[in-house]
Amino acid sequence: MGIRILIADDHHVVRRGLAFYLKTQPDFEIAGEAANGEEAVKKAAELKPDIVLMDLDMPVMDGITATAKIKEQQPDMKIMILTSFSDQNHVIPAVEAGAMGYQLKDVEPDELAASIRRLASGENQLHPKATSHLLSQISANQKEMKKPLDELTKREKEVLKEIASGKSNKEISASLFITEKTVKTHVSSILSKLDLADRTQAALYAVKNGLAGS
Repeated sequence: MGIRILIADDHHVVRRGLAFYLKTQPDFEIAGEAANGEEAVKKAAELKPDIVLMDLDMPVMDGITATAKIKEQQPDMKIMILTSFSDQNHVIPAVEAGAMGYQLKDVEPDELAASIRRLASGENQLHPKATSHLLSQISANQKEMKKPLDELTKREKEVLKEIASGKSNKEISASLFITEKTVKTHVSSILSKLDLADRTQAALYAVKNGLAGS
């Protein structure tokens, strides 16, 4: 069975275009479509897709609110924001609402497909186009993370830095010369120690604490 995707966007042409392309991928299945955030919340509950592609600027209910509601009802559901907005006023609230991926609508189709697959496998990241010039601008008055960096071992800090750079478990394994199984163990420990929900929040934490690019 393929990766089941719910497309939430208020523009019919955008939804149709996305559905047309995604259907060409042998491992993708379109579970349904939603024209606004409220409809996205309802269909996510009914259809239980693997991935929700969520626009931000929608009528009735915006994408950030819809993301938060879906995650409240279904904490394990994976949501990728697909939007034209690349400023921190949209990225940060989306991540804090529970989005596990953030892509811009000018992304190349093949890269979007690859991002969806990474998200489905649990190796989701904020798109480098967003992280490179947005996360570094996070202001000091943003919500502080709950646990200190000192909770982590030296190796866990190295893994966290790699996560912040957008690398998958396989890439981290090659970079640090450890097995993928060991990487997964470190990632799980990092999330637990820092009281974080997912890799996206871990990347955000790393940037806020000066690990990214250090």
